[in-house]
Formats: sequence, C-alpha cells, structure tokens
Amino acid sequence: MRIPLVGKDSIESKDIGFTLIHEHLRAFSEAVRQQWPHLYNEDEEFRNAVNEVKRAMQFGVKTIVDPTVMGCGRDIRFMEKVVKATGINLVAGTGIFIFIDLPFYFLNRSIDEIADLFIHDIKEGIQGTLNKAGFVKIAADEPGITKDVEKVIRAAAIANKETKVPIITHSNAHNNTGLEQQRILTEEGVDPGKILIGHLGDTDNIDYIKKIADKGSFIGLDRYGLDLFLPVDKRNETTLRLIKDGYSDKIMISHDYCCTIDWGTAKPEYKPKLAPRLSITLIFEDTIPFLKRNGVNEEVIATIFKENPKKFFS
Repeated sequence: MRIPLVGKDSIESKDIGFTLIHEHLRAFSEAVRQQWPHLYNEDEEFRNAVNEVKRAMQFGVKTIVDPTVMGCGRDIRFMEKVVKATGINLVAGTGIFIFIDLPFYFLNRSIDEIADLFIHDIKEGIQGTLNKAGFVKIAADEPGITKDVEKVIRAAAIANKETKVPIITHSNAHNNTGLEQQRILTEEGVDPGKILIGHLGDTDNIDYIKKIADKGSFIGLDRYGLDLFLPVDKRNETTLRLIKDGYSDKIMISHDYCCTIDWGTAKPEYKPKLAPRLSITLIFEDTIPFLKRNGVNEEVIATIFKENPKKFFS
C-alpha cells in the first residue's frame, strides 16, 4: 500500500523510514482562531514548526505522522508550507477530535454521513487540495465513551473498511477507553493490526497495556516528555519492560509534541513545571540511549521506529 504524503508524491510503506508516529506541527482551538484571529501569529507558528521539524530530521527522522484533525486545528496548507521548507515526509489524517459532544452540525446526522467525510479526505483530498489523508484519528478521554464519541469511532471503522487506511486513537490510559476503542472498532470489523491505541505510555500499568497488544493492536508510548501524565524515567522503565517481555513488534514511540499550541497548557508556567523536558528530540537524547544502555540492540530500535510504522501503513 502506498502512503499519501502532504505536498509530495505518495511512497511505498517500505520506504517510510525512521518515523515519529504522533507529533503536531501546531494545534489550536478552531472556533477561537476564527473569531479572534489577532490572538495568533502564523509567521511565528510557521517558524516554530520548521525549526522543530529540522531538529528531528537531524536525528534521522524521515517521516512524521501528524494526527491534527478537526477539533485540533487541522490546516493542510500550513502543513504543505512546512513540508516545502523542510523536505520532511508528512502524513496527514482525517477524523474528529472530541471528548464529549459533536458540533451542532452533526445533530441528526448519521454515522454513515460522518464516515463519508472521512472517506472524502482519504479518496478526494483534504480541504479542497489534492493532499489525501493516510489514516483516521479518533479520541476518547476522561468522560469515557460518550454517545457522540462512539459515533465517531464507528464512523472511523466504516472509513477503514472502505479505504483500508489505519486508525490512530487518543485514549485515556487510566479509565479503560483504549480497550473500549479497540473493542468497538474490532466489533465493527476493523483488523486490530490496523489500530494504534494512543497514549498508553501515560500509565505504567503493564498489564493494561499488554491486554491491548495481546488483542493485536499497536500500543502508543507516544507522550514522551509530558511529565504531568507520567515522568520520563517511568516511561522508559515501562518501555524497557515491554520490550523484554516480547512486545517490541507492537510498540510505537513518539512525543505528542506540539510545535505551537494554544490550549491552557500553553501558559508560560506549563513547560517548566509540568513538562520541563518536553521536546521533539527527547527520545533521541534520553530514551534511545537508556534502552541501549539496558541491552536493547539496534534491530529492536529499528523494529519500533521503522518496521512497526511500515506494517501499520502497509
């Protein structure tokens, strides 16, 4: 299967190379940006994205998967500009990022109608361009699987069956939403190997993570540096334990880094207090060296960052 890239020709999955599976060029509150554009500085956002992508590329990153969809501020033309300035392989997605309710537009609209929007992005292109989505992104968090969240999950399953693109999720690692997402998707007929349950690295509950992997899905240890959820050292120990227990072929590692974000977490006190080491290169500066010091060889590193993304998209 070929993987669509933003601003470039598609590539064969075997050519994906070293991949960061969950990073954001920027994230913002769509309604706020539309109503009060004076709060935003696109030139600064662009510089931030270009600088951070180039830093990642210096460590050998060839492909970045950006799961910024509706609800997080997806802007395919902004992504195109960053690709042109850096040369990175960027995979964009479709989907809806909500924790509770869908926007009023979707009142009385069916799951099939939501799925049709995802399929349009995959087959026709995103936001009036020829850039096609390479995956579907869905979310569930503290409120759990609400009625509208479940509609989006089931719509993602329909899109997967129609187009064969994989599904990446945002889950809350402490309230079973990852297992529930997996259950609903597989109930709808999605191959578990085409599901990446995200943010499982926010917990060191090994048994919970293994339950998801044992059912055939990829496990996202993809918030490295977000110490407010789990410190780096505990994330490293969890990753090492999973590797030693034979789960390297299910692991995906990333940061969930946002080159610019306008959420409450963007307050000046956020980074030094709650995520003092968060960056798009933390895994190269800390996690990979830690794993190697503890006996993890280059073949396993390649499995996690190259082979697993290749399998996921193939």
